[in-house]
Amino acid sequence: MDRREHHRAQLRLPVRIRWNTPFGQKTEICKTLDISRGGLLAPCQEMHATGVSLWVTFPYDRSSSDAQPEMLARVVRVTSAHNGNGATPNSSSHHQALALHFALPSHPHTNGNGHATEHERRVSPRRTLALPVRVRPEQVPWFEEAMTIDVSAHGMRFLTHREYQQGARLLISFEPTSLAPWAAAGETAARVTRLDPLPETSALAVAIVREL
Repeated sequence: MDRREHHRAQLRLPVRIRWNTPFGQKTEICKTLDISRGGLLAPCQEMHATGVSLWVTFPYDRSSSDAQPEMLARVVRVTSAHNGNGATPNSSSHHQALALHFALPSHPHTNGNGHATEHERRVSPRRTLALPVRVRPEQVPWFEEAMTIDVSAHGMRFLTHREYQQGARLLISFEPTSLAPWAAAGETAARVTRLDPLPETSALAVAIVREL
């Protein structure tokens, strides 16, 4: 019995998958096997465990020179790379397919961590945005490539597998793109205001506020 929340369609459309590794970010481009409003099934050469967070650009345009919007997704199932009717695609050398479920955007009244009773202290509205960001403690010359979760004019949250301390001073920078939330060139100083573990993962959602 099919328990999917949304109807799926067998469409072959380009998709780019991005993920974090201990040595930086990696990407892979493939074509979907099927899609729905809530997620997609795509072949992948890299191994990914169930529950891992990835970022999806869909549909992906190779010819675009500007950054394209990305969506946070989670691996909910790993299966053989069939095209939906039991046959393996002839043009694909992939042996596995990832069933990805798109993460729901956070709601302002939950303060970003699911707790509706926590008082909202932000002075500017935030918007959901997944974008590569470079983060480093001020005393460390090497940056981490992380991904933003949501941003505002005065701060943001980003997803990381590294450890940061409450109150730590960080330096933040973005690649030049029209999607960058802050117009400042170079690095922007910020402080860690909150650390929220993500359920069922080893990742942290780190909230920071800009030092203006």
